[in-house]
Amino acid sequence: MFRYRWAAAFALATAATVPAPYRAAAQAPTRLARIGWLSRLAPTAADKNLDALRVGMRDHGYVEGQTFTIEPRFSNGNPDRMPALAKELEDAGVNVIVAGAFEGLQAATLSTRRVPLVMTPSADPVVAGLVTSLTRPGGRITGITEMMPELTTARLRILKQIVPTVRRVAILWQPGTLTDEAAARTLEETQTAAREIHVEVLLVGATSAGDFDAVFETMAGERVDGLVVLSNPLFAAQRQPLVDHVARQRLPAIYEGTSFVELGGLISYGADIPDVYRRAAGLVDQILKGANPGDLPIEGPTRSDLGVNLKTATALGVTIPADLVKQAALVIK
Repeated sequence: MFRYRWAAAFALATAATVPAPYRAAAQAPTRLARIGWLSRLAPTAADKNLDALRVGMRDHGYVEGQTFTIEPRFSNGNPDRMPALAKELEDAGVNVIVAGAFEGLQAATLSTRRVPLVMTPSADPVVAGLVTSLTRPGGRITGITEMMPELTTARLRILKQIVPTVRRVAILWQPGTLTDEAAARTLEETQTAAREIHVEVLLVGATSAGDFDAVFETMAGERVDGLVVLSNPLFAAQRQPLVDHVARQRLPAIYEGTSFVELGGLISYGADIPDVYRRAAGLVDQILKGANPGDLPIEGPTRSDLGVNLKTATALGVTIPADLVKQAALVIK
């Protein structure tokens, strides 16, 4: 399994506040804590992120049903339901809301007034206007971001390793989800890596699902023969339509999350999302013990996962090297 550290500057900003190693004997509050959970899934769907949060709570000494309970709310794929669900959780008296889906975080920010929020955004929360800064968020929000844009060069190299003939690669992103500095740095580093492996890169943006047809027409016109898809709220919510567009153009593509591989994407390399939720339990624990969420720096991912879909590889006529398959956390056969 791949492991990768968050950018050095970000790590320095947050190192002093990263929770100590988890201990089974950690002391948890004795009163019952109620944790709100906002999900875009259906109530019947398996949710490994919620399972990971439960593991994290147990690591901090909590026992479900005795010292904590989870109050879940599900939008069933309808983002318009999120504001009412968030307000319902606050009215029910939860102690904290874990708002994973970006639309859930936005809804909770606007429709609640008092309850602390723990987020795991796939967009820069500063750019989105949700917090003042990563080191001191302010207000009632803290969390762990899923974004790892600094791995874009690694994704490009992995794609080249899988498809040695690739010559022109599009980098697909959602404008407004990175700071100008982060976007410029990511593009500059990617272009440098691209020159080293004799690949040309093209930056392409989509701001809504309605842009997908035009975006993929542009890529076809530019004779793109590979694709790197960056993490953001739009693509997370529109995973299946995006994977379907890629399949129709028979593009070898690499994504940031294994959830794309589960839906038919070729390969992914990015943050270990369940680990993000397991670690988010540490922030929940601090809030339950009286910490002000606005004083808790927003952390970054500390683990990366590789996912591969061998069925999609066969359909595209490409071979994923055996060493990559061995290192993958998820393999679809």
